[in-house]
Amino acid sequence: MNSSDDRSSVIVSAASKALSAISRLGAEYASSPPPHASVWSTVTEIVKRSGCLDRRIFRGWGGDSQSSDFGVGEAAQSGAETRAVRRITLGADQRLDNKTGTPPQKNKCRPGPVSAAPAQVVGLRQRGFIAPEAGYFPVMPSIRRVLDLEPVADLADHLARCGGDALAVAASNEPIDLIGAVTDAGLRGRGGAGFPTGVKWQTVTENRSVREPTAVIVNAAEGEPGTFKDRAILRANPYRVLEGALIAARAVGAHEVVVALKASFEQERIRVQHAIDELSAAGIDDVAMRLSVGPSAYLFGEESAMLEVVEGRQPFPRVTPPYRRGIDEGESGAGNSAATVGLAGTGGTADSPALVNNVETLANVPGIILNGPDWFREIGTADSPGSIVCTISGDTEHHGVGEFAMGTPLWEIIDELGGGPRVGQTLIAAVSGTANSVLEASQFTTPLTYEDMAAAGSGLGSAGFIVIDDGTDLVAFAQAVARFLAVESCGQCLPCKDDGIGIARLLADVCSASGDERTLAELNRRFATVGDGARCGLALQQSRCVQSLVTLGVGTVERHLARSIEPVGPLLVAPIVDLVDGAATIDEMYADKQPDWSYGALDSGIPPAELYIDTPVSLTV
Repeated sequence: MNSSDDRSSVIVSAASKALSAISRLGAEYASSPPPHASVWSTVTEIVKRSGCLDRRIFRGWGGDSQSSDFGVGEAAQSGAETRAVRRITLGADQRLDNKTGTPPQKNKCRPGPVSAAPAQVVGLRQRGFIAPEAGYFPVMPSIRRVLDLEPVADLADHLARCGGDALAVAASNEPIDLIGAVTDAGLRGRGGAGFPTGVKWQTVTENRSVREPTAVIVNAAEGEPGTFKDRAILRANPYRVLEGALIAARAVGAHEVVVALKASFEQERIRVQHAIDELSAAGIDDVAMRLSVGPSAYLFGEESAMLEVVEGRQPFPRVTPPYRRGIDEGESGAGNSAATVGLAGTGGTADSPALVNNVETLANVPGIILNGPDWFREIGTADSPGSIVCTISGDTEHHGVGEFAMGTPLWEIIDELGGGPRVGQTLIAAVSGTANSVLEASQFTTPLTYEDMAAAGSGLGSAGFIVIDDGTDLVAFAQAVARFLAVESCGQCLPCKDDGIGIARLLADVCSASGDERTLAELNRRFATVGDGARCGLALQQSRCVQSLVTLGVGTVERHLARSIEPVGPLLVAPIVDLVDGAATIDEMYADKQPDWSYGALDSGIPPAELYIDTPVSLTV
């Protein structure tokens, strides 16, 4: 029996058993369906409880349109799937082929199993989708392109899952073809800005220095409140991210790959260092790789500030684009801080450029190189192709991280990862971290794409959504966001620091019944000037995110000013420390962090850019 016949017999057998199961169990679900049950999840649950569906279908076919192969399921491992690897199609007369003459390997590297992530299971059990004793994960309509369901154990495991194949393809082709493939795929940066990755690679290539080589920096310093996707990817498979970085290095002519992450990310630091050691020992690529650990500061994730940290200085954003000046081996002390640098000239400098790409961005690269731009575009939209890894936290039944096709409505992701609203509450809004304007609940039908989120007056950001229900005081939440941004401001731009602190203080006055109409007037004045002269985007987040929250909660503001509702104490908005068993834990140390970046009862009143201007980054790990 050939593979097609084998599949057909499995399907027929499964369908027959499924019909019997539906007849037997359908009445039970029709009379008492699980809360918020969708047609898909209900049918899936019925079939799974019947035990009738062959694992080969569940592991490889999972319910999404792009998973028509067996993935890494048993059939693929047994050799039933022998279709050749799809190479990158660059144009009508140009194709990336394996120039070594080696026969193409079977494609068991297509998107893997489509299942509920372990973090979802607890919440699903609570909602009645899974019996408490059940050990399986129900099939869910999510994607598995860059977020592995089962963590990769080591390099051998990664290679067994077709790891390294994309790097081999890249090594046999020209850098310009790699850049062209990423450009044709339409991959956009997944760190927040959504800048076209291929354009960024091309720009770095065109600005290469004849004097110094360039470097690829992996931005793993995730710090946006409400986001945990990069750490989830690194915990599951750091080898894919490093493979993407090595491909990027070949594309832009880089001599080194540097993974920049926070010293506090202990699990990720150990995992990535082990992966680097294994790849280096195996001699898979001659590009040097190393870790660079940095502080917990929010600005460490800003591209130009990250380059400062890699060079041994404090995370103070530069005034020039990262590709104009990359990493160097200069002094890390006096006179070199970004806080002392004026605006660069139009010609830049002779220093090497640097390519900074986000973890998730680079995790997408091997799939594009191995399967081609058309494969990447099989899901998503024309302007926002591919998948997106989302985080849901805040006022939902539980929290989680999952990968979805671009274009999936926000409500579907909130329902799947968050389980919907808490008992007795109603969802009223959601914010993409602290970077974009708030979305009202009526806008939850917005598809998660760059273009649709922009049309809704917000932004996709890093797709980490903090969900807010009617039990949360919107003004208190806005104050918490304002305080986080004000504290994390470095103070190079004084309006950002001073107006930011002022906004947080004024909102605290409103929440504590100390405000009046003059408070609102002063608040609006500071919103208008907080972004003056800003060299990075943090100041504008005050006017985008915080001001939109205040506008949405204007009724609550009025009731606070009229003293018709009880005063509320401070809330805490801070980065996620960990996400385990469906519960996100935020970093409570931020409650004690002062605007001068110290921890304690008193703030010195001196901006960090002045206080630490000549202080090198010094961390113990």
